Amino acid sequence: MTIEQPLAQLSFGYIPAQILYTATELGIADALADGPLDHRDAAERTGADPVAVLRLLRALVGLGVVAQLDADRFELTASGRQLMTGTPGSLRDDILLSAMPELWRAWGDLPQVLRSGQPPRNPATGLTAHEALMRDPQLAEKFRAAKVLGNQVLTAGVTAAYDFSRFRTVADLSGDEATLLSAVLTAVPGLRGVVQDRPEALERAAAALAGAGVADRADVREGDVLGSAPLGADVYLLAHVLREWDDDQATAILRNCRAAMAPGGRVVIVETVVPAVLTPEDSATYGMTDLNNLVYAGGRERTAEEFRALLAGAGFMLTAQTSMKLEPGMPDYHLIEGTPGV
Repeated sequence: MTIEQPLAQLSFGYIPAQILYTATELGIADALADGPLDHRDAAERTGADPVAVLRLLRALVGLGVVAQLDADRFELTASGRQLMTGTPGSLRDDILLSAMPELWRAWGDLPQVLRSGQPPRNPATGLTAHEALMRDPQLAEKFRAAKVLGNQVLTAGVTAAYDFSRFRTVADLSGDEATLLSAVLTAVPGLRGVVQDRPEALERAAAALAGAGVADRADVREGDVLGSAPLGADVYLLAHVLREWDDDQATAILRNCRAAMAPGGRVVIVETVVPAVLTPEDSATYGMTDLNNLVYAGGRERTAEEFRALLAGAGFMLTAQTSMKLEPGMPDYHLIEGTPGV
């Protein structure tokens, strides 16, 4: 049997992933930010071995991150500039998160994950990759920054796709820096809001609400999304939340919302929705992300019917679903409304 070349290349996919991660962790792009460098100078700036850095730079040529000018000198490409620190659209934090050692170890346990249906736990610590990340201050900060950036992209789509002016109070669960809640309150004068999240997020949330000029209409509340929801809101906003949890946990979150909401209240879920039948292109976007959620934390992406079943299990009916096209290259997000069933 002849192995197709693309499959053979995929079987060595760990190599380019680790090359990219290592270049990012060393700060190769920052070292080359001001112009071409001899590999020895790049090694000095990154605190690495000169011969090893030369070999890394040669490998990065093949990934399109750098271009080789002569035997010793290299310069960043446009793609490589996406690895620089603090530049608009930088992928640095995403790459450091996606290939962090704990997640790398977890993916090595994929066969057992498929047998058990549960995320792997580090035998030494008993933690999932997600739990380990949240206990690492530096990685947790990168995760927070990536989540805030994601919510910033969502804000215009959510405020345009849903009429919040019908309500008096909106609760944003696991709202982190209140990016989305700030946008909703800004768009609807007179609407009140509350953001609920972990203690370490609340100071930033309060500052964001004040910066948006809506602090007088918003409260911040410490709370675990699995524990309870703020009482008496008309709308419970769950953006980028349910994908982090399995069906039992997601159902518990929705039931908390149903128990806490005011009469006539509803939940609004903002997530990607997996097509019922995937094309190869869809699978690269949804299928692999879904599997990563399982390995990382036990969460999952869901189809429209799976969201419908999830809502029904918590006593809701799916009453509206709106697709939002956000930025080129991003998957469509959907705004899903659930109202209490009979």
